[in-house]
Amino acid sequence: MSITLEQVVPWGRSMDEYCHMFALTHDDLKSKILGCGDGPASFNREMTERGYHVTSIDPIYRFSAKEIEQRVRESYRLVVDPLYNNLQNYVWTRFKDPEELGAHRLATMQHFIEDYEEGRQEGRYQEQSVPHLAFADNAFDLALSSHFLFLYTEQLSYEFHKGAIIELCRVAEEVRIFPLMDLACQRSSYVARLEVDLAEMDYQVDIQKVPYEFQRDGGEMMCIVKRKGDTYDRCNRQL
Repeated sequence: MSITLEQVVPWGRSMDEYCHMFALTHDDLKSKILGCGDGPASFNREMTERGYHVTSIDPIYRFSAKEIEQRVRESYRLVVDPLYNNLQNYVWTRFKDPEELGAHRLATMQHFIEDYEEGRQEGRYQEQSVPHLAFADNAFDLALSSHFLFLYTEQLSYEFHKGAIIELCRVAEEVRIFPLMDLACQRSSYVARLEVDLAEMDYQVDIQKVPYEFQRDGGEMMCIVKRKGDTYDRCNRQL
């Protein structure tokens, strides 16, 4: 996916948010994780500091830390200001208002920027994008897609979403996607279609409640695994 920095609106999330968005258990955290479209999230840095293993991919990683930081500053108000016109579409419990949300995001993204160049040298941040990844089959235990698939339903086709998920399932034993909402805070029209199409391709697809809701009615994730017989039921663990 070829992009310019002007097309990017960086908006990063923390490890705590990832843990709630994807209902990550202690065992999940110990697994080998791929973050798809992580952008300027601090998840990779925080996980690395705790001794866990995460590889983050995003086309934004073609740019330097200085370039990303500048774009964060330029686009910050483009994200925060419109929230005031749509307060009813969000749940203001984790954050009391758009300004508190924005302050948290800036701190999170700064945490990422401070780690970025070192992490890029270590291979923790890689310029890659679905639907074509340069990883071996089953290279990861768990792939997480945060605020990318489904969110950009209007911008990215159904075939792109389907191909992206199939590719993530190739490189990881399990794929989790959050949220299932689009940018208009509506459930993506692709969700129901993918449940059917992926099931016909022998994938197990489950929609699960998670302990995180910011977009109103958006507290769900999709979990996908390739079926490995009747006893393989990782997605249906008790959360």
